[in-house]
Amino acid sequence: MSAEQCVAFKAVAEWVCLNQPASCLVDDFGVQKSSGRGGGRIVFDLHCHSNHSDGFLSPSKLLERAHGNGVKVLALTDHDTLSGIPEAIEAAGRFGIKIIPGVEISTIFSPRNHELEEPVHILAYYSSCGPSRVEELDKVLSNIRDGRFLRAKEMVLKLNHLKLPLKWEHVARIAGKGVAPGRLHVARAMVEAGYVENLKQAFSRYLHDGGPAYSTGNEPRSEEAVQLIHDTGGISVLAHPWALKDPVAVVRTLKSAGLHGIEVFRSDGRLSVYSDLADSYGLLKLGGSDFHGRGGKSESEVGSVNLPVMVLHDFLKAARPIWCDAIAGILQMYADDPSETNLARITRFWRMRQSKDSIIGTGGKDMIDHCLSLWLTAEERQQSAAGFEAIRGKLSSVSIT
Repeated sequence: MSAEQCVAFKAVAEWVCLNQPASCLVDDFGVQKSSGRGGGRIVFDLHCHSNHSDGFLSPSKLLERAHGNGVKVLALTDHDTLSGIPEAIEAAGRFGIKIIPGVEISTIFSPRNHELEEPVHILAYYSSCGPSRVEELDKVLSNIRDGRFLRAKEMVLKLNHLKLPLKWEHVARIAGKGVAPGRLHVARAMVEAGYVENLKQAFSRYLHDGGPAYSTGNEPRSEEAVQLIHDTGGISVLAHPWALKDPVAVVRTLKSAGLHGIEVFRSDGRLSVYSDLADSYGLLKLGGSDFHGRGGKSESEVGSVNLPVMVLHDFLKAARPIWCDAIAGILQMYADDPSETNLARITRFWRMRQSKDSIIGTGGKDMIDHCLSLWLTAEERQQSAAGFEAIRGKLSSVSIT
């Protein structure tokens, strides 16, 4: 490891362990670290799905599996929902894994030539406190999920017209209560009903982009999603560019909208063509397993993507100031109006033992100090000391009830 890599490793490890040394045994959740596989490297997986969207495993089971594979930091990036994050954070506390709250937003890229219109997925990564202006994000995600129900029903109808009498109830049962069905749920229903041999066949014959049973929903324009992520304190990353018809056009447009990065790494290594594309536009190079838990040789295992330490360092170097500003904004909102609603924004992603009950009777200043110790390193707190001191001052007379 070079001197530069050693410095990067130390910085990443200190963030993972928060205010403790790189060799710490206890992470920022106050839980002893696991000794799972992963060796001397710090394993991040920045792209995973649970059964809160189209994954097969619950967030708890996903974290258990990640723990077994030596994962130290996991971003849960379910499609168009943050609903699995609280359960993931609870499980992360048991397994000594740090959670990055994330979401994979379904969008439509519409260049001037509308014949090239295609679906594009944008990953959003947020601080431990979650998104700022969360209602704005929730509204967009809810609209997308509503469209997913209509989209899935349209797919079932198209399959019926193709003489495949798939039942909507079958798809809804597989998706689960309250989960907006996606193509994978339709594909699983097709396999169970015996209309195709496997998921790959369902997609290649019927459900691929532009396929005979394909349908779109209420997805926002890709540029709008990137701007939304920016406005809500997140890092935006283009997911699986290798699936796009014209990745150069997409990247060029989204870079202008504020895109931060692009997926370049997979379990089979770094894809040089997309690495070069990232270099051309000054974008972060990231990646993740895109684990769904469906099994089979074609799926990457959670934690299987090897992200070099310099990549992790560059990611955190870009993300942490943005996350710090978002945290300050959320705390400032509470300082300006110490209401139940604004307190809920702060505690949304707390684990149960860090719930509101644990801060009842404390002062607002004490709560701020508690939050900052959970979310920010000593260096970050020092760099933003003036702003946080002003927030403390406003809350000095506030009591949490």
